[in-house]
Amino acid sequence: MYNPCSVETGLRNRVAIVAASSQGIALAAAEAFAAEGCQVAMCARNQAPLIQAAENIRQKYNVSVLAEAFDVTDAAAVHDFVNSVVGRFGAADICVTNAGGPPAKGFLATNHDDWHKAIAQNFLSTVYFAQQVIPHMQSKGWGRIITITSITTKQPVADLVLSNAVRAAVVGLVKSLANEFGKDGILVNNVAPGYTATDRLKQLAKSRSAATHQSEKVIYDGWATDSALKRVGEPDEVADTIVWLASERASFITGQTILVDGGAYKGL
Repeated sequence: MYNPCSVETGLRNRVAIVAASSQGIALAAAEAFAAEGCQVAMCARNQAPLIQAAENIRQKYNVSVLAEAFDVTDAAAVHDFVNSVVGRFGAADICVTNAGGPPAKGFLATNHDDWHKAIAQNFLSTVYFAQQVIPHMQSKGWGRIITITSITTKQPVADLVLSNAVRAAVVGLVKSLANEFGKDGILVNNVAPGYTATDRLKQLAKSRSAATHQSEKVIYDGWATDSALKRVGEPDEVADTIVWLASERASFITGQTILVDGGAYKGL
């Protein structure tokens, strides 16, 4: 008889790339992979917090950590980083793509530059990572690509028109890659957090507060009320889902968007 508790995650000694991982959900994911015994490769734009986060993980979990600062919208930098990861660890088994969300704006407040930046940051960065890691995953017949997007892929959020539009494109990419590379043992999925206690949420609360003249606490309380659990999420709760999707316990799941939103999405 199958006993799910007997199935290990299968992640020990795997190599996990986690983008934009100096803070927030991606940092929690990097730490969660380290806790499973993965070798971790981290990147972010800001060097100081990235190096500190990497050192904290290295000391706490006694795992190998590679950390490099660069912009994920730079295709050449992504290429060089993945080469560094494979040169250091010999593989690129898991790739978690992520980037900071675009600014909170209504449609008429956006300009063409906003749209180009949002596409580069939140869509093309995933393309760049996928192009680099897939050949390495194919060579091993095993791989996991997990994108971090937002509840906006299912349910548009007011004042986040850039995110609403661009993150939906990531879901289309996830479906396409899952269909094309499933035969190679590569699973591709998307994790879509709801309102989660990160610096990004603080920025959104500040923007909403300025626009509505409500206090940030009132805005936070409203977000909590929107969820079935009546609270906002924590980064480690999203990270647990990311690690599960990368594990052998999710070996028959691909092309999916998994909401981690406390029941905020009300659709079927």
